[in-house]
Amino acid sequence: MSTARWLIVLILALGMALFVALDLGHFLTLHYLQQRHQEFLDLYALHPWELRGAYFALYLGMAALSLPGVALLTLAGGAVFGFGWGLVLVSFASSLGAALSFWTARLLLRDWVEARFAAQLGEINAGVQRAGWLYLLSLRLIPVVPFFLINLTMGLTSLRTWTFYWVSQLGMLVGTAVYVNAGIQLGNLHSLSDVASPALLGSFALLGLFPLVVRRIWRHMERRQVYRRWRGEKPKKFDRNLVVIGAGAGGLVSAYIAAAVKAKVTLVEAHKMGGDCLNYGCVPSKALLRTAKLAQQMRNAAAYGLTATRPTFDFTLLMQRIEQVIANIAPHDSVERYTALGVDVVQGHAKIVNPWTVEIALNEGGTQRLSTRAIVIAAGAQPVVPALPGLTEVGYLTSDTLWAHLATLDTLPKRWVVLGGGPIGCELAQAFARLGAEVTQVEMAPRLLMREDDEVSRFARAALEADGVQVLTGHQALRCELQGEPKIKVLVLLHQGLEVRMPFDQLLCAVGRAARLTGYGLEEMGIATDKTVQTDSTLQTLYPNIFAAGDVAGPYQFTHVAAHQAWYATVNALFGDFKCFRVNYKAIPQATFIDPEIARVGLNEREAQSQGIACEVTRFDLGELDRAIADSAARGFVKVLTVPGKDRILGVTIVGAQAAELLAEYVLAMQHGLGLGKILGTVHSYPTMAEANKYAAGNWRRAHQPAALLRWVQKFHDWRRG
Repeated sequence: MSTARWLIVLILALGMALFVALDLGHFLTLHYLQQRHQEFLDLYALHPWELRGAYFALYLGMAALSLPGVALLTLAGGAVFGFGWGLVLVSFASSLGAALSFWTARLLLRDWVEARFAAQLGEINAGVQRAGWLYLLSLRLIPVVPFFLINLTMGLTSLRTWTFYWVSQLGMLVGTAVYVNAGIQLGNLHSLSDVASPALLGSFALLGLFPLVVRRIWRHMERRQVYRRWRGEKPKKFDRNLVVIGAGAGGLVSAYIAAAVKAKVTLVEAHKMGGDCLNYGCVPSKALLRTAKLAQQMRNAAAYGLTATRPTFDFTLLMQRIEQVIANIAPHDSVERYTALGVDVVQGHAKIVNPWTVEIALNEGGTQRLSTRAIVIAAGAQPVVPALPGLTEVGYLTSDTLWAHLATLDTLPKRWVVLGGGPIGCELAQAFARLGAEVTQVEMAPRLLMREDDEVSRFARAALEADGVQVLTGHQALRCELQGEPKIKVLVLLHQGLEVRMPFDQLLCAVGRAARLTGYGLEEMGIATDKTVQTDSTLQTLYPNIFAAGDVAGPYQFTHVAAHQAWYATVNALFGDFKCFRVNYKAIPQATFIDPEIARVGLNEREAQSQGIACEVTRFDLGELDRAIADSAARGFVKVLTVPGKDRILGVTIVGAQAAELLAEYVLAMQHGLGLGKILGTVHSYPTMAEANKYAAGNWRRAHQPAALLRWVQKFHDWRRG
């Protein structure tokens, strides 16, 4: 702690000690004030400026230290100095004292709070930046809210000191005037409740609603300002209640919800219905992973009491299976289904031309213009292609182009380089290796899956290497070359200052995905983008009637998050004039579908440590689980982070067979505030993998047994035996 902080702590402690030691509370009673009223008046007549200065200093100190008795001191101001001077002295002393209290809280506690609750405080500060003065004014106008609590809380935020001071000066003025005026009638008061009557407090509470009304008016004025450049272009009637751009997970759910509540909605998609997940991502990759897993199980059949065999397969049939899987799921996302649900599906490229108009370049030719009350942007994301010299010359694939290319081949390319150590790179690297390819996975970072704990990264690397993947971490891709005759494709890497050459037949870029931000009018509309479309907590963009959901909005790039956001974006777009809902990211699951799987919700140890969040870690080894042993899948673990001494779950990481399925129980628990005790008290079928969750909860319970109580219980049982 710095010298300044120690000095403040010393002053606070000294002030409070003097208050107690000198029994100053004895003087701050209504009875004492009434008894000595005339003496104070006589003293004021003899020494007006000295008494005003002493009173101001005393009030300032008590307000800064948040000591009890400030209300009585306010009455004294009116009783001794009259309404005019009393109001001036109390108003400035209370506001300056509040500012000192505000700064004390900021200096002593803000760094600690930011370290422990960075995410939560970031969201609060964003609200403070938008309308912090209005929130503060609302609180200042309601005397039932303790002022010291307001000072403390606001000191932890990013609110400017000057803003805090002038809003406090203004907000406390009415209440100060009431108490100073009551002090003039000191002889008629029997208790403080005569001043702060229920009727008066109720009036203050109603007064506190005034800033909220102001805020509504302010928002209306802001809206008018935003739409100012489009004055005269807003139609009097609208063709649609909602236009949704993009028919991926977010867009489909958005259109579905709008149709379900009988809104007139148009869904625009330029390419394939179902978006990336159905056509290029989740569905084809999981179909490939299932085939690759079966091939590996055939090699390892001896572990199940069968004769191991080398899998052989027709690559054309394998790709036909993947295409059939996509075809079987496609009707769920088809034009026909959504048309039957009441959605107007238009196939073409949408562009927003003003806040209420979308122009569609139709796939079959021509254009269509639609006016709409609201718009949801759900344009998704696309693979990032690194700017490597020579990459275009040697050729490369991404998750978007992979499947169409493989469908043209009779055999799987023999030598693969997978560039990227994230979930997509890990999943496809393992799958290709299990199907017989020689796979090298290249990651510039020191380990795979950088967002996971170190032990999880080590587990993933070991699993991939066990299946034959050559994992090169700490290797930076420099360039691609064509060497020799016939031409050989080579990736040149930099590792520990030396160049490493890696020959390959096929290169897959899996270094991440970026939101689609161009081509549909964001630039012309002035909608801010920074890797994603910038939205507030309700998914609203710069324009209150335009929302974004899914990968294009961030902060997550998961199909289930896109669907989750779509509900908020759609409901807010259709009903936001009455009520807007903030997106709830409390329990977002994520999974990497290598074998064994890796799944997580909430914090992991690395994040808790970096954010300064104290936690307890409870583990259960899947090697002890009966069903895992029976399935020859006894590797992995369940790791649960909880609040120290409590069973409230902060995060869970599961590594092992069916990890993504096992995680669902913890997602439910975190979403609804259920602790490990509830999981332990839930009956789980035997033998199942889900019992791992119960045993993890049991490990937590054993670590928190009441030892002293159990010793007495043991003595009780000893006594019962005689």
